[in-house]
Amino acid sequence: MSESINTLDELLNDPMIQLVMERDHVRPAELRMLLEKARGRAGDDSRIDQPVVPPAHVVARSCLKQWLYR
Repeated sequence: MSESINTLDELLNDPMIQLVMERDHVRPAELRMLLEKARGRAGDDSRIDQPVVPPAHVVARSCLKQWLYR
């Protein structure tokens, strides 16, 4: 990727990103929805005490068996 990618649309149209998303079975619409939810939560101070999404390495570790045995 280059530093010229500024928007989500540009990022999602990047061929390398599309290949990775296809491999991981991630749909652009689902990713957009997830990011919209995250943006909404970031601006909502009342959710500070709510649980947050764990870091990617924690999620990956918990899904490792599922990914390996497809």
